[in-house]
Amino acid sequence: MASTKDELLLRIREGGKLTTAEQLRLTAALSIPAILAQISSILMFYIDDAMVGSLGARASASIGIVATSIWLFWSIISCAATGFSVQVAHRVGGNDIEEARNVFRQSLIASMTLAVVTGLVGAVISSSLPRWLGGEAEICADASNYFLIFVLGAPLAMLGMLAGSMLRCAGNIKVPSLANIASCVLDVLFNFFLIFPTRTISLDLSTLSTLSTLNSQLTTLTFTLPGAGLGVVGAAIGTVTAEGLIALYMMWYAAVRQPELRLKGNPGSFKPQKPVLRIAGNIAGPILMQRVLMNVAQITVTVIVAPLGAVAIAANALGITAESLCYMPGYGIGEAATTLVGQSIGARRRRLTERFAWMTTMLGVAVMTLMGVVMYMAAPLMMASLTPDEAVRQLGTECLRIEAWAEPGFAASIVAMSCFVGAGDTRKPAFMNLFSMWAVRVTLAALLAPKYGLHGVWMGMAIELTFRGVIFLLRLKWGHWKKVKEDV
Repeated sequence: MASTKDELLLRIREGGKLTTAEQLRLTAALSIPAILAQISSILMFYIDDAMVGSLGARASASIGIVATSIWLFWSIISCAATGFSVQVAHRVGGNDIEEARNVFRQSLIASMTLAVVTGLVGAVISSSLPRWLGGEAEICADASNYFLIFVLGAPLAMLGMLAGSMLRCAGNIKVPSLANIASCVLDVLFNFFLIFPTRTISLDLSTLSTLSTLNSQLTTLTFTLPGAGLGVVGAAIGTVTAEGLIALYMMWYAAVRQPELRLKGNPGSFKPQKPVLRIAGNIAGPILMQRVLMNVAQITVTVIVAPLGAVAIAANALGITAESLCYMPGYGIGEAATTLVGQSIGARRRRLTERFAWMTTMLGVAVMTLMGVVMYMAAPLMMASLTPDEAVRQLGTECLRIEAWAEPGFAASIVAMSCFVGAGDTRKPAFMNLFSMWAVRVTLAALLAPKYGLHGVWMGMAIELTFRGVIFLLRLKWGHWKKVKEDV
């Protein structure tokens, strides 16, 4: 009888042997739900962009101009979740369940404090941000409101990130995955009523032979759908509300139901202790620096794109959303890699750590290579689903086909980085990411945009992602990342 996922994870912690087939099965068992969760997560933004895109290029541009800034703020708060949850993976891997719960307790106060401060800073700059980014006056009001709503939801977002990350590092991929899918469904529902105004829908029944036979007078069915008509603002409210409800559920599940994390019936102090904070800082600090500076680099690219006009801004933003459906599987596999490597490191199983690292990385490369082929072929359809504007569609399609060639390299960097995070090795990989982003992508975007427009920006992106993948594979092969756990 085949062993279950939980049995295989327990065998890692207890020093039992896993065959190659069992390692592959465990990798797949953790990766598939995580991939589905990542895809559903990006579908929320895809749905937002598609619904708002139906309102025209200006509405899409108002989201596109602040999208990278939202990523920056979300990157800041997500680092806290990473810093604490990796420690939980190590404790669970070492079978020290009580200490894993202690880390979880302490993470709540520290991470929520960071989320509140981050949200307040975002609220203060929200009115001026679109202008700083070079947005045209006609899109600044919607862009500012969209950003403000998201940053005010930072504490709820932090709860979701922390709970999801803790559950995954404890070996529970299923609950966060299903929760993210539910969040996507709620997002569609809320957006449907918040973005659009009350409208009358007419359905032509003349083509339905059964109905027309029963009642020859009934050829059209008309009904009214209520709506708030909030446009871009409605998209933000819908997404934040959906994410908030799911975040509360996941935190409840982690604190009450998850065996390795359960706080109910296991009293302890919530006050953050210096050793836990120090390790969290050692892990999250380099990632925070990397994400902040990489998001600043993405904002810089947005500033480079802004003078190209509303069509280029919209095509760039919608193209990034469309491409994300292709690289989200890489992040899903990366989550599985962090769990497997983290628990193997905690169990001090060096050889198993290395095998899981290569197994997950190669799986990521294979899946995202296939997704790159799909993206190249389906680029026109992907853009058509996001906007009715023909100029935006055409430009976005051409950019997606440039980017498709970079998906294998992007996959290697995503999953390898997740392996390093699971091992607690974040300093050198962070600098590698920063060097690649600033020295290659931003430089090429600045050089190529004046001559080739948005095509030049995306050519620079494709070259940079391929370069990044190569250097991460080299570190995975020859780096000393597996030795980090003893030094943390």
